[in-house]
Amino acid sequence: MTLFKNKYRIESARLLNWDYRWPGAYFITICTKDRAHYFGEIINAEMICNEMGKLAWDFWQEIPAHFPYIALGAFVVMPDHIHGVLIIRIDLPEEIPPLQSSGSEIQTMQCIVSDQFKNQKMAAISPKAGSISTIIRSYKSAVSKHIHKFHPGFAWQPRFHDHIIRDKISYDNIQHYIISNPQKWDTGKKRS
Repeated sequence: MTLFKNKYRIESARLLNWDYRWPGAYFITICTKDRAHYFGEIINAEMICNEMGKLAWDFWQEIPAHFPYIALGAFVVMPDHIHGVLIIRIDLPEEIPPLQSSGSEIQTMQCIVSDQFKNQKMAAISPKAGSISTIIRSYKSAVSKHIHKFHPGFAWQPRFHDHIIRDKISYDNIQHYIISNPQKWDTGKKRS
């Protein structure tokens, strides 16, 4: 943890010097808050999704409809988390153009510089359009919005885990891990 404006903040879990918009395969794990079993249960080594688990499944399958440069690898919904592979398969989408001036800015040079600095600072720390973080944020938001209609207490953990898949052997191992995850579930323990 480091201090920012005299407050402790948690460092980013993302790999430094890696642009999460770059083409490649990304192994993603997203857990529910406090690892609560919201999505169903494992019975006889098979995941049985309840309504919330079905929503988590369905919205994952819809990701390529909203992000056409994404392909999906293996995916599984577990009682308290999801595992999936997202593949960025083409170059980055075009950058979103900056907002056009409305002509209502304050006309002092000092305010313009201050606003530009604030915008640059926020742009530097915000998830980039087309990045894995943006996709996961959209996914978590869509699932939460629909689940909250009938279960207002549902929540995700604030963060997610990612692993950049760098070769075919790793990709095949991760795909196998995801697919076989329900068979390895120990009903007596919470596992990922």
